[in-house]
This record gives sequence, C-alpha cells and structure tokens, in this order.
Amino acid sequence: MPRDYYEVLGVSKGASDDEIKKAFRQQAKKYHPDLHPGDKEAETKFKEINEAYSVLSDPDKKAKYDRFGHAGVDPNGFGGGGGGGAYSAYDVDLGDIFSSFFGGGFGGSSRRRTGPQKGADLKYHMALEFMEAAFGCTKTFQLTKEDLCKSCNGSGAQPGTTPETCPTCRGAGRVQQQTQTLFGMTMVTKSCPNCNGRGTVIRTPCTQCRGKGRLKTVKNLTVVIPAGVDTGDMLPVRGEGEPGTNGGPYGDLYIEFKVKKHEVFERDGINTSCSVPITFAQAALGGEIEVPTIYGKDKYTLKEGTQPGDMITLRSKGIPNKNNPNMKGDHIVKFVLEVPTGLSREQKQLLTQFNNSLTDRNYAKRSQFFQKIKNIFK
Repeated sequence: MPRDYYEVLGVSKGASDDEIKKAFRQQAKKYHPDLHPGDKEAETKFKEINEAYSVLSDPDKKAKYDRFGHAGVDPNGFGGGGGGGAYSAYDVDLGDIFSSFFGGGFGGSSRRRTGPQKGADLKYHMALEFMEAAFGCTKTFQLTKEDLCKSCNGSGAQPGTTPETCPTCRGAGRVQQQTQTLFGMTMVTKSCPNCNGRGTVIRTPCTQCRGKGRLKTVKNLTVVIPAGVDTGDMLPVRGEGEPGTNGGPYGDLYIEFKVKKHEVFERDGINTSCSVPITFAQAALGGEIEVPTIYGKDKYTLKEGTQPGDMITLRSKGIPNKNNPNMKGDHIVKFVLEVPTGLSREQKQLLTQFNNSLTDRNYAKRSQFFQKIKNIFK
C-alpha cells in the first residue's frame, strides 16, 4: 500500500493549502534528483512527494482522498481521477525551491528577478608612497566605469519615448514552459526570451547608448585616505560602483592599497624600523648621535661599548593606528658598525698602535670565545 499522502509531506490532515505547499517545497528541495544524482532512494522519495502533492493540492482530488483514501484517486478504482505520473507539481516555481536552497544561485521568482537590484561593486588598485600611507592624504584619481546614459537617463529609450511592457511575459520577466521529463509533464519557469528578463521592450532605442541605458564614463574622484593604511587594506566608497537595475541603488567602490617601499624605513604593521651606521669610535666611546624617525630626527646618546646589531626602541614613534590615530606604533633602531676603508699609511700605523695597546679586558666576548675553542681542542 502507498504511504499516507499527509505523512509523505509531513503535515496533518487539517493542514491548509499554504501549509501543504510549504511542506512540498521543503521536501522537494530535500530530495530533488538534481541534488542527488544517481541516488535511487532520493528519486523514489521525490516521486512519492510529487504524487502526494498532485493530489493534496487539487481540491477535488483531496476531497476524494480524504473520503476514500488511495482508492478515491486510483485511476483503476471507483474514485477515478488519476494520482500521479502524468501530472507534475512543478507548476510551483522551481526557482523558489532552488533559490531557498542555494541562496539565490538559481535565480528566484519573477518578482525578485524584475525588482530593483543593486549595481555591481568595483575595485580600484591605488599605489601610495610610504609617508602617504603612514600619515594619510587626499588623493584624486580617474575611474573608468559604466554609468547611466545621461541622454535617456538609463531607460535605453530615445528621449521622448518610454520602454513598453513586454507582450510575451506581460512585464514579469519570466515565462513558464511545459517540458516532458522522467517524472511527467513539468512546468519550468525561465527568463523571458523576448525581453531577456527585463519585463520591458524598447521600440526606439536611444542613439547615444544604443538602447543599453549605460555608457562607459571617466569620473574624477577625490578620497581622503586615513593615516595608517597598509598594503592590502581596502577603503569602501559607497555608491561609486556601477548603477543598479530596475531602479536599484549603485554598487560600491573598494580601493585596495599597495604601499611602496621606503629608502630608509621599513614597516611591520604600525611599527617602523631602520638601520643606523656608526663608527668604531662612536661605538667604543658612546656619545650623542641623531637617529631618523618618520617624524624627523631624534637625538640619542649612545652608551659606551655599543655592539654591532644592538637595538633600541623609541616608543610611539611609529605609524598611527588607522582605527585609533591617537595610538602609534614604535620605532626600532638597529646600530650597524661601519669598518673604515681607504686608510692612509699614518692611519694604519695609529690603528696598529692602538690595537697593540688593547688586552683581553677590552675584548671580553673575543677572549671568552677563544677560551671555549681551547677547551674543545685540549
């Protein structure tokens, strides 16, 4: 015996037409063969769901089924009326089923397709100098994009005329087509071939845009770039994308930044760094030197015996945080010892005399290193 049709759809016997239709959509979405290719069990369940809905959605068949059960709708029984294969429940828009399952990927009902839709978003790549990105700036640039034709105001029709309602779909933008499938005759909703889903047709196209309603335009834009942006950051400019359709709003423009390298400074997030060369005398004796930051030069007193690679951190001398300009990163300075070259004979003699005057006390690390070597090769 076939299963109870109410049980198949998961509704009670007193369910309303809307509840039955909703239950069918949920079940059809779950077991549709296109979503389960090669799955015989899903195919069987879908046929069962289809058969149940074809009866319960028809008031006459439903009344006979409620009174006589399956016998009331069996074409070979006393009820007559047929209950299956030749009729398909696809007259419920499959676009609604698929869009609810895939989030709109298969289109939807004609109301959604012909209603106002937001325009496409655009992306623009902008190169910034290191300091422009660090402190922010104002930039003016040209953007090439599609925009509404000014001659026809985006209608696509020659000024003085208007688009007409499509006679094929009567403005819906969608038409239904009957198709024979494995499950019987189905009604599939498709985009109207006469108006390409717009719902209107243009008898006299605009001569400027040739009926498209859009033209390639070059627009000058000025944007304020906040301090602290970095490579890969994006700045949204609302409403500067492409125009929407059917009266929908413009899309947005997203500016993606690429920050150029600096000849002195490097960057790690909001922290900056640089290497400062110092002489042997400065390293040995210490003293006041100037160190560069993105804000200018700072005075710093080197300690005696500064070693190559020693680093200092200058707090809040880095880049402002783009989300909180009052917060700044740090600046790290690495000292690099520069060995003098091109010495004269006299300089070499003086340097030799000085070197001969030094002892292991002056070279603690060097003496410790060679002591370790001696211990290894005893």
